[in-house]
Amino acid sequence: MAEALFQIAEPGQTRVKAPCTPGFSRAVGIDLGTTNSLVAMVQHGKPVCLVDDAGEAIVPSVVHYASDGDVLVGTVARDRFAPAFPSDTIASAKRFMGRGPRDAEATRALTPYVFAPGRADENESVVRFAVAGGRAVTPLEVSAEILAVLKARAEAALGAPLEGAVITVPAYFDDGQRQATRDAGRLAGLEVLRLLNEPTAAALAYGLDKGVDGKPAEGTFAVFDLGGGTFDVSILKIEDGVFEVKSTGGDSALGGDDFDRAIAEALLERLGLPADAGGDRKLTRRILDAARALKERLTDAETAELELEVAGRRQALGLARPEMEALVRPVLERCAPSVRRALKDAGLEARALSGVILVGGATRMPFVRRFVRDLFGREPLADIDPDQVVALGAAVQADILARPDGEGRDDVLLLDVVPLSLGLETMGGVVEKLIHRGTTVPCGATQTFTTYADKQTGFDLHVLQGEREMVAECRSLARFKLAGIPPMPAGMARLEVTFTVDADGILRVTAREETTGVETAIDVKPTYGLAEGEVERMLLESFAHAEEDVRTRLLAEQRVEGARILDALERAMTDTPELLTDDDRGSIADAKAALERALAGADSNAIRAAVEALDRASRPFAERRMNRALELGLRGRDVAAVEAKVAATEPKTDLRARVDAHAGHKHG
Repeated sequence: MAEALFQIAEPGQTRVKAPCTPGFSRAVGIDLGTTNSLVAMVQHGKPVCLVDDAGEAIVPSVVHYASDGDVLVGTVARDRFAPAFPSDTIASAKRFMGRGPRDAEATRALTPYVFAPGRADENESVVRFAVAGGRAVTPLEVSAEILAVLKARAEAALGAPLEGAVITVPAYFDDGQRQATRDAGRLAGLEVLRLLNEPTAAALAYGLDKGVDGKPAEGTFAVFDLGGGTFDVSILKIEDGVFEVKSTGGDSALGGDDFDRAIAEALLERLGLPADAGGDRKLTRRILDAARALKERLTDAETAELELEVAGRRQALGLARPEMEALVRPVLERCAPSVRRALKDAGLEARALSGVILVGGATRMPFVRRFVRDLFGREPLADIDPDQVVALGAAVQADILARPDGEGRDDVLLLDVVPLSLGLETMGGVVEKLIHRGTTVPCGATQTFTTYADKQTGFDLHVLQGEREMVAECRSLARFKLAGIPPMPAGMARLEVTFTVDADGILRVTAREETTGVETAIDVKPTYGLAEGEVERMLLESFAHAEEDVRTRLLAEQRVEGARILDALERAMTDTPELLTDDDRGSIADAKAALERALAGADSNAIRAAVEALDRASRPFAERRMNRALELGLRGRDVAAVEAKVAATEPKTDLRARVDAHAGHKHG
């Protein structure tokens, strides 16, 4: 049997070819980065990053949308098309993931993109980039294109379909950003096994790399992760194979891109140009590329120079390392408060740490390494490539999750934490926190609330995320209603709300009114962004005939349901014709005819609407049949016994009940 061959690369080692054998996992770890992305897998017990034909492991996180509909990803998009077509070539889309326009206002500064208006059916429009061909693409779709390239690389290496992927996210990504990342994976055709915090992935790679006899290292480590667009710091304790996150902090809008902007603004000032490059998108792209190139050259050199074309003539631009460091220092110093808070939350001082792990391309800069050394009082660990360490750790976790029971590692357990507190709005615009920042996931919490007004028949639940005490200062995640509660005096209804956070850090909320049993639950989504229906639409469009198949299935299901209802109603009318009034006969006949016409058509929505209309028309008849049945059942029965039985079995709620008021406050 022929063996599929592919190339693998490991930091500091020569590339080799290896066959796809049983020792090779078919699950991968993906580092979906702001600037660069990678895919890795475990081969014979060791994680390695997969490379392209040129031996490059890194895929620049850049996507170009051509006017003819083609989509180009990676180096060719960054180097060839971004300078010439800046508004059609999207880089650093991760900074916009799960964000609404108001969130992204600061991130838009000094970017070459054209932002499209939101759709009319969105509560708060998601960020959309206007690109060639009259298209408007979201950060989710841009990320899905990158993930699709990484998926194709892995499947070409394996010669077989993937079984799943672990995708890494910044520890400080909130629920909306995590949901957007998972949806991007689905859109790319990936089975997302888990979302893994980037610092945890890095610690996993280091913990196994530094261990003895195949066992993870022991001790408490700080992971300082400064990438292209995000900053995270996590304090992790590794003991007996358990990787426990003690605390986390960071900023999901802080990274190497901000270094580039600070340098670019200085270059524009030197050239006598306005801070927005005068609205010239091509010049903006060139200025940002020049800033990045100077920054990267100054990692190894004391001075760097390049030429830049401005207003039709080339101008020489030079920068010395001390000058560059002075420009980016204010950005880098924004990391310090998060580090101090993470140490305080973990109850540790810096000197108690066993080590400090560097992650992210920005940590290659000598200036950043000195900053970290001074902040923690020790030299950081950087012997694993900081660009690859997250993908390598994710590959280890993917291998654990994908192997059948008993075949995976039994000496590694990951315990992550909730990065931001989660709670509900209560009276007065106050946030009542149910799950606090730093709680180990998976986790859950339950709290009881009660009504504020007399005759209140429902609750509005507003789910929030953040550390502040007032609603206006926290992030809104979702709103939903619990209706159908019988009107009662204020304080009588008791609403039990349960928050559960899964291993991906994604929240589910369940609300139950205890006296009636009315219950509802949602997987929390942000109040803006792509709706679930739109994500599903994108998925359907990625398969040639999938949408047609779904329509066919829905139509078949509605036809079966419609035929069942017609048959049941016909039997009931035959059994008890004496309970039908003339009005009943006329309205039921009209509704039956409408349903029969709908069943002959091909519109599932029309069938559903006709079913609902027939239900309304036949409801008085159904109620009289129910009353007849109760009367027959009561004959010869003891009244007290019957009352007890009815109380135990009667329906506890009418889900069609009108919501008269929804405000609530915490029950004391």
